[in-house]
Amino acid sequence: MPTYHENFEAGPGGWFGYQDGPGQNQKMLEWSPGRLTSRSPWWIDYNHAPPGAGYFHMLFCLSTFGPQTEGTKEVGGPNGFIANKFPIDFTAARITVRLNGELRSQGAQLCVLLQGVVDGTCSGWVQTSNTMEVHRQQTEQSVILDPDPVGWTALGSRHDRTDMYGVKPLESVLGHVDSNIMLLLFPVEVVPMGTIKGDMHQLRPGRDYPVWRHKLPEGYVTLHDLSIELP
Repeated sequence: MPTYHENFEAGPGGWFGYQDGPGQNQKMLEWSPGRLTSRSPWWIDYNHAPPGAGYFHMLFCLSTFGPQTEGTKEVGGPNGFIANKFPIDFTAARITVRLNGELRSQGAQLCVLLQGVVDGTCSGWVQTSNTMEVHRQQTEQSVILDPDPVGWTALGSRHDRTDMYGVKPLESVLGHVDSNIMLLLFPVEVVPMGTIKGDMHQLRPGRDYPVWRHKLPEGYVTLHDLSIELP
């Protein structure tokens, strides 16, 4: 059983995040030997707005397959998962993390997301029945990627991104995670600041209209160790 392991002693290991602010939202996370920290304010991912599953924050992201863009290499550094050619079948895999932090979650949960491309469509599934907790003291927690769809939420797509995103069978995605794996806060509540013209879900929060930031999760999460026991 191959096991991917990252202790962040030598660098981010290919992991990066998406944070709010000027310029590109894909950002380098705060790193020191043995610690990788994702800190708010986080970017609101609106690519899966209703009729998709909703909005979320992407705290930690790792590409799992294929050549990486220059931008991804710059923010994440060398990707140990891809470099060591780990298999991308995540069916019934066990993910174990050691983490801590301080988080005002506003009802969002720290979840595992997997994305894979099936028949030309990128399909994302969030493990919503087995989530992680964030405490000031370090804790070790595990999530098993059970292929039963009952424990998962399919992300789907916002109205104008169906050319790229959609829903494919969980079994197919778990068996071929050729896009990425993430730890994210899901779902997050988006509340427009003031009156907006049009359907908020067809507009882009933080870009087409301002939002009340106090309604969104705040804080930081630090990863100290992460392993994935693959089938």
